[in-house]
Amino acid sequence: MYVCLCRGITDQDIKNAINNGSESFRQIREELDLGTCCGRCVPEARQIISEELAQIAARISTAA
Repeated sequence: MYVCLCRGITDQDIKNAINNGSESFRQIREELDLGTCCGRCVPEARQIISEELAQIAARISTAA
């Protein structure tokens, strides 16, 4: 699903950035140029980032 129509960024692009080591909205914004045009995507992008990082943290704590 497209999150940022201005830049053509999908939810999968955001998830891929996280899986490649990005750990914050700021890092993903810099990597993907996310939220730098109209800004309407920022709330949804932050939600996706938060959920993805929470899932990773849950997997890590379950494995430990």
